[in-house]
Amino acid sequence: MKRTIFALTGLILGGFSVSNAHDAATAMADAANDFLSSLSDEQKAQASYDVKDGERVNWHFIPKPFEGEGKRGGLTLKDMRQDQQHLAYALLSSGLSHKGFTKALQVMSLEQVLFEMENADKRNPAMYYVSIFGKPGSDGWGWRVEGHHISMNFTIADGKVVSGTPSFYASNPAKVPEGPRKGLRVLAEEEDVARKLVQSLSDEQKAKTIVEEKAPRDILTSAESVAKSLGDAGLPYGKLTDEQKKTLHELIDVYVHRLRPDLAAADLKKIEEKGHDKIVFAWAGGINKGDPHYYRVQGPSFVLEYANTQNGANHVHAVWRDFEGDFGRDILKEHYATGHGAE
Repeated sequence: MKRTIFALTGLILGGFSVSNAHDAATAMADAANDFLSSLSDEQKAQASYDVKDGERVNWHFIPKPFEGEGKRGGLTLKDMRQDQQHLAYALLSSGLSHKGFTKALQVMSLEQVLFEMENADKRNPAMYYVSIFGKPGSDGWGWRVEGHHISMNFTIADGKVVSGTPSFYASNPAKVPEGPRKGLRVLAEEEDVARKLVQSLSDEQKAKTIVEEKAPRDILTSAESVAKSLGDAGLPYGKLTDEQKKTLHELIDVYVHRLRPDLAAADLKKIEEKGHDKIVFAWAGGINKGDPHYYRVQGPSFVLEYANTQNGANHVHAVWRDFEGDFGRDILKEHYATGHGAE
């Protein structure tokens, strides 16, 4: 029987999904504790929260104020010594793949590009915040690295990583227009693979896929703490050709494999169990390079969204949400209800 790319991916990575989820939890706890041990009491107070604190789900991807009302929680790289910054990067790398970690650092580096383009103080590649929720290595805890155009959120329960979402990356500019980094496209795959898919569709398929002639200004799930289904509009998986299905799997892999391989394998397994025949691909806006555009891929358990409409369609937002698992909400709720998280 001919196997799908999904099935092959599951076979290749599936062996990581159980045992290595615990290895990931250990790696994260070690990295978080190394980071915390390097901090002063004042820094530790800034970086640390109770795992039940509302700040854990108060995520966003905009450049929030440096101080005062509306300030993002956590300890900034700006307020760390260089050795502490390295330990913060080590924590970030504990949750990401090599490609995902590289993309995250490139996104952060674009703040310097924006500073030079705009001469705006709010653009600062050191204004990224690290937050630890609960005690690393305990039965229930989590961590976040977040700032303009980056939000990485991880939750650990009973010695296992149970969530790596919301996972948000963005790129402004999507393509650096000038200077020594001219031509850099940090999120090139997210755009190119999706365009390859939509341009491969027949007229009949496009009529079903393109749900709006004009793209929305931004991702529709925004920064809501709970992601909800965006409906079933679009082209169902079953209406794709075999080659188009392969491209769709490639697109999903671009998002899933921003996380470390064992966590990516767990996400792919969940998608497979829910049924890839229930996945829908939707597009809005133009399909040619330079056109403002939006797309999403949605299944029963997840949605990935992409929007490139701002700044003359040179400003990308791309997110992966889990309807059931964002912030490990349901698992932690069950965890505490059974008394496992009692003090």
